[in-house]
Amino acid sequence: MYRFLLVSISIEVILSQATIRRRRKKLEEMARGDGFGDFYDYLINRIKKEGKRESKLGMDVLLWVLHSERPLHAEELCYALGVETGSDDQDLEGAHSLQTVLSSCQGLVIVEPSSSIVRPLHFSLRVSLLNHPTLFPTPHSMIAEICLTCLNFRSFWDLSPTPDSASPAIPFREYASCYWLKHARRGITENVETLAQRFLNRRATQFGLRLLD
Repeated sequence: MYRFLLVSISIEVILSQATIRRRRKKLEEMARGDGFGDFYDYLINRIKKEGKRESKLGMDVLLWVLHSERPLHAEELCYALGVETGSDDQDLEGAHSLQTVLSSCQGLVIVEPSSSIVRPLHFSLRVSLLNHPTLFPTPHSMIAEICLTCLNFRSFWDLSPTPDSASPAIPFREYASCYWLKHARRGITENVETLAQRFLNRRATQFGLRLLD
């Protein structure tokens, strides 16, 4: 299916060229495997032209898919995208549907049917978009904030602190527990520090310890 989508959008990219000569040149480039940069730029521009909420969701989806420490499952990504930084507890009604998530990024992200893993449409997408650092100026601080917000949820406090006990009702807990620190180290901000301190104090209290301020 993703191959059909590549062909379909490639035709759009070619037809968007102003002259027949440019269309022929673009066709030759894409036939050689070149020109994917223009292909992705074209789709990124389409995402940005959507409404404010739709555009933000589409760019957030790409941010997570490109910068997560491991591939995310569909339910993990949908859950993470519905979290509001700094909120006190989870709001399952705020989670986006998978259909909404996929449609928001113009087909640049797909889900593998066999594993439910979310991944880029094509391997070249990661290289192409990461060459444009202005697209995602602070990806790791954003992910760290979402992870720590989840770990500070009241509904998490009564659960065992070990990742293996993650509840099916909280699909993002395992990722947040295992990778928040890696993201925090690569994107430390005042807000990340505040959320991390709150989380560590809570965990210390569970074990009868007290952290220094």
